[in-house]
Formats: sequence, C-alpha cells, structure tokens
Amino acid sequence: MVEIKSDQAIYSFSPDAQAAATIKPGATATFVTRDCFSNQINSPDQLFESTDWSSINPATGPLAIEEAEPGDVLAVDILDIETAEYGVMTAVKDMGAIPGLLDGSETRIIPIKNGWARFNEILSFPVQPMVGVIGTAPREATVPCGTPGTHGGNMDNKEIIKGTRIYLPVWQRGGLLALGDLHALQGDGEVLFCGIEVAGRVTVRVNVIKELELATPVLENRDYFYIIGSGDDLDEAAKLVMDWTHQFLKTRLPLSNNEVAMLMSIVCDLQICQIVDPLITCRMAIPKKAFSSYQLSFAD
Repeated sequence: MVEIKSDQAIYSFSPDAQAAATIKPGATATFVTRDCFSNQINSPDQLFESTDWSSINPATGPLAIEEAEPGDVLAVDILDIETAEYGVMTAVKDMGAIPGLLDGSETRIIPIKNGWARFNEILSFPVQPMVGVIGTAPREATVPCGTPGTHGGNMDNKEIIKGTRIYLPVWQRGGLLALGDLHALQGDGEVLFCGIEVAGRVTVRVNVIKELELATPVLENRDYFYIIGSGDDLDEAAKLVMDWTHQFLKTRLPLSNNEVAMLMSIVCDLQICQIVDPLITCRMAIPKKAFSSYQLSFAD
C-alpha cells in the first residue's frame, strides 16, 4: 500500500500539479496529514496571529490513479481516519461567522483519548473524525486548498467520515487526488471558522468510473446520497445544490421535472456544511429508502 507523508503537502489544487505517488484503480493509499495550521500550534500560548498564513490548510498529495482520464469520476472510499492525541481550536476576534460575540483571540488544546475529546474539566464529546479538504485537480484555474469548488477542496462537510464514499470529477489525467484538514469534531456551519483541528492519517481505496459526467462532488453512505455545492453566498450555494440534485435525480429516475421537484421538497433535506470559507458550502441529502422502488444508484 502506498503511503504519502505529510511533507508531500500542497497549498492549492492545480491543473499542473505533479503526482507524489501513483496507484492502480482499486488500490489503497494512506495520506499522512498535518492539521489546518500545519502543526504550528501546540500550546495555548500560541495564538492564530502567530502562524504563517502561507502554510494554512495544507493537503497531502496529490495521488495519481492510473487509467483516470478527463471525463471520468474517482470513487474514493474512506476506509479509516486516525487522529493525533490532541486537537487545536482557535478563536480570532475578526474571523468566522460570529466575530462580534468573541472576547478576543484564544487558543485551546483539546486532548483526544479513547475516542473522546476533552473540551474542559466538565465537557467531553465523542469524536467523529472527518476530512475537511478533499479534491481533484481542477479543470482550469488553480484553487487554494482553503477554498471549496466543483473539484472538491475545503468543503468542511462533516459527513465525509470513515465508511463513506465520495465521487469526484476527473479533469486532469490521473485525477490528482489530495486531502487534509482533518477535524476530530465539527458542527454544521463551522461557525467559529474551525472545528477541532487535528493531524492524522486517512486510508482510502480509489476506483475509476469511466466516462461519467459529474458536475460537483457527491457523497454516499449506507442511507443517503449528498449532493455538495459551493457558492459566493448561502443563496447561491443552495441554488446550485438544488439544481444539481434535480439533475442527479432526473437522469436516474423515470419521472417528470415536476415530479422530481415535488420529491425534493418532501423527502430531501437542504443542509449547510460551512459558512466561513471564501465560498459557502451546502449539501442536499437524498434518502435512499425513499427511492428504493427505483433502485436509485450513482452509476449502473
């Protein structure tokens, strides 16, 4: 199995990126990741303002997959996510969605032990490790790792966890998959601008689906498909996700446009991933059970 070390870090998804490693379709790979601060913060005395901004939001990779060509789709199974023994949270007075509610800058180091994150002497929470940044090389322009888009990137979708599969469009030969920005725990919205940021290891299996058009990342777990989209504001992100959800269902179900829209309104849920990155990210949850009579699937 291929392992890509954390020193193989990128800070943007680029059409011209050089692969750090290559695997065959169906093979597994492990990405060793830094936290979103590039492991620069390890003490409560270190404030966010002391960090090197150019090293924020690294992703490990990229990984090339043989046979992946433009017009294909990568199917990435998240097999395991391991986290470090502590995570970091920082409050910064002028950042995030709620800056006016903060007293000032603060750093908190959060121990992680036996699957629990200890917030303070009273509060501990079960961790749910997730991948904040995952994507492929974009079609044209280079995109910073801190920005989400149709290639994936910094979606901060708390549903990207162990046991899920994410489908990503391929626009460059090999796909050039990279990932990072793990969170031990994050709520929808990520309103402070961070979750429990943590270094770790992510093991994936990657397959190639040939010649299948995909406009935006799609996540699948046992019970749901999630259509993911990002826009300049919440309205635009929601509209994009609704349009792509309608397209996803219409191309897979023998139903009219109106019927698909009606079903979206009664059984699908529009949800927020994050509202603090350069673009806002939403997802729409499509319950598989509601469409079981049609045997809804991503690909035949």
